[in-house]
Amino acid sequence: MNPKKNKTALITGINGQDGSYLAEYLLQQGYIVHGTKRLSSTINTGRIKHLVDYSAGTEQQGKIILHHADLTDSSSLSRVVNLCKPTEIYNLAAQSHVAVSFEEPEYTANADALGVLRLLEIIRREKNNIKLYQASTSELFGGVNKGPYDENALIDPRSPYAASKAYSYYLIKQYRMAYNIFAVNGILFNHESPRRGENFVTRKISRGISKILKGVQNHIALGNLDATRDWGHAKEYVVAMHLMMQQNKPEDYVIATGKSVTVREFINYCFNSIGIELKFSGKSEKEIGIVEKINENILNKFKDKITHVPNKGDILIRVDSKLFRPLEVESLTGNSMKAKQNLGWAAKTSIQNLAKEMVKHDLLN
Repeated sequence: MNPKKNKTALITGINGQDGSYLAEYLLQQGYIVHGTKRLSSTINTGRIKHLVDYSAGTEQQGKIILHHADLTDSSSLSRVVNLCKPTEIYNLAAQSHVAVSFEEPEYTANADALGVLRLLEIIRREKNNIKLYQASTSELFGGVNKGPYDENALIDPRSPYAASKAYSYYLIKQYRMAYNIFAVNGILFNHESPRRGENFVTRKISRGISKILKGVQNHIALGNLDATRDWGHAKEYVVAMHLMMQQNKPEDYVIATGKSVTVREFINYCFNSIGIELKFSGKSEKEIGIVEKINENILNKFKDKITHVPNKGDILIRVDSKLFRPLEVESLTGNSMKAKQNLGWAAKTSIQNLAKEMVKHDLLN
C-alpha cells in the first residue's frame, strides 16, 4: 500500500529496535520520516545510522530527519510536531524495561503514562487530524489469568511499567471517544531481533553465547527460567503497526504469534543453533545449565569467530536470584485473530529461527 506523496510520519524513540525497523518500512512505503531521540552526551543512533539525513533538517530520499525531544517535556514535543506536521505519529519512546521500572517508577510513569497524555493533548489542541499509534504491551495482562489473551482480556498490571502502560492504554480509548481522535493501541507481545536492547533477556542470551565462545565470559546469569513468553520478530510487528493506522476505524489490536515457550526453551534453541546441547539440573535459584553434547560440525561453521570452545560438563547458565522481579509474570500468550481477520496480518518467523538469527548476528559482529 503506497501512501499519498504528502504522508509524513513522526516516530518517537526512532533509535530503538522497533523505531529502526518501522523507519525502514515507512521509507519503503514512500513516507517522509521524522524521528525523535533524547538529547544525550553520547551518540546512540547505531540502529539507524544508515538512515539518518545529516543535512540539517532537509528532506533526502530514503533518509530520516532526527529531532531532539523527550516525552517528559511537552514543549519539546509540541515544537517537533509543529515543525514536522506529521499525518501519523508512532509513539514508540518509553522506559521499556520492566525490571528498571521497579527501580525508577516515577520516571517510568512520567515517560510512559504522562508522555502519552502530552501527545494526545497536542493533537487535541491542534485539531489537525493527526493519527496516533501507541505502543502498548502484553504486560498489561499480568499473566495471572490464563491466556491466550485477546483485546477483551482483563487488564491486570504487575509492574510500574505495566501500570504506566495501562494508564496510557485507557487514555487512548478515552480521547478516541471524547474527541474523535484517530488513536490506536498496538498491544504487542514480546518481539525480538538482533537489534533488541542488550538488557532484555533474549539478547542477553544471544550476546552471552557470543561472549562465551569468544572467551569474554564463562556463563550467562539469568532470572526466572520458567517464565513463558510469546516471542515474535520485531521486523514483522512494525508492519502490523502501520496496518492499524491505515484502517477506516481506529481500533486496538493484539499482535502475537499465539505460541509461547519458556526462557529455558529459548536458551536451548539458541545453544542448539551453534551445536551445543545443554542439560539443566537443580530447581529455582539453584538451577544450572551444563554442556551435555557438542556438535562440532555445526560449531565449526563459526570457527573463524570462536576463540574458546566449552567442554562437556561446563556450567554455561546460572540462575541469579537478584534478577527475579518483585512481582513475576509467569506466562503470556497472545491471540491475534482480530489482526488476522481485519488487517490480514500474521506472524511468520518461528521462535527457533528467531533464536538462530540473533545468535548468528552476535557471533559475527
